[in-house]
Amino acid sequence: MFALALVTLPVAPRAVAANTKVTLGAVTWIGYGPLYCAVANGYWAKYGLDVKLVIFSDNGVMPGALQGGEVDAITLTYDQVIGSDAKGWPLKVVMPIDYSAGGDAILAATSITDIKGIKGHKVAFAPLSPSDFLLGYELEKNGLQQNDIIAVDTTPEGVPGIMAGGSADVGVTYEPSVSVIQKLDGGKRFHVLLSSREAKGMIVDTLVVKGTTIAKNPKLVDGLIRGYVDGLEFMRKDPDKAGAIIGKALDISPEEVRAQLQGIENPPLAQMTDVFAQSDSLPSFFASGPIIGNILKKQGQIDALPSIDATFDASFVKSIQANPGG
Repeated sequence: MFALALVTLPVAPRAVAANTKVTLGAVTWIGYGPLYCAVANGYWAKYGLDVKLVIFSDNGVMPGALQGGEVDAITLTYDQVIGSDAKGWPLKVVMPIDYSAGGDAILAATSITDIKGIKGHKVAFAPLSPSDFLLGYELEKNGLQQNDIIAVDTTPEGVPGIMAGGSADVGVTYEPSVSVIQKLDGGKRFHVLLSSREAKGMIVDTLVVKGTTIAKNPKLVDGLIRGYVDGLEFMRKDPDKAGAIIGKALDISPEEVRAQLQGIENPPLAQMTDVFAQSDSLPSFFASGPIIGNILKKQGQIDALPSIDATFDASFVKSIQANPGG
């Protein structure tokens, strides 16, 4: 039903002693650097967890994989959480992982100079994905509708090939595919029309579990977050070693890792509650949620916006902020 593979990263010997096996679903994405570092360094073992990353090739099937029990926890963008909760699936964000700040982008032929210029063009993107959401958000801002473009359905990784082959002159995807497209034909053929840097806080990657997991195994959730925070701290203290680990996970060079990290922001522990704050300003879910819900409703993906309060549980991050040592 979905494609996946276990990440093969070196694991410190102490991880073998972990007594609770946890499967954590993710996609290949530069913003998940702290996860790759936590796995490689065995950080979750000290919290009693043996975590295996399960990599999906299609993020559109990921909410269903969590709801169906194929994985214990998963990384989803916040628009995916809203879409899932609107279906009646009780999925909850327990931690923000990263803000896309340029890592997602709408790319176009150099002859197209603004978003309004994509009207009537073929646009390659993955349906029901962050790319779909970013495109819908920008179309809405510029007074366009989905039927103003010709959608070419593909995976995020398939966008570069479609654009290179001439089947579409506009595409929406994320790193590393953004960089691949920019380099085509020596960088003279396509350019970034607009990136998530202009909409920071609208695309937020999050750690998500089912409500039943929170109720039955809160220590698992607490441990997942603590191990992630350790991975984030490792990236801060030893960026060279972290870059090597992330590069191996993404199959890119350390130099490419450094470049791609410029397109995302991993909020530190002290700022993780910003998404949960009752605020009209980004990155608060109370600011982005209604915008997301409106777009998803217009696209026919949901019937009604779920309560924003019901889409997250801030208690774990707040507890760890108060007692970071465990």
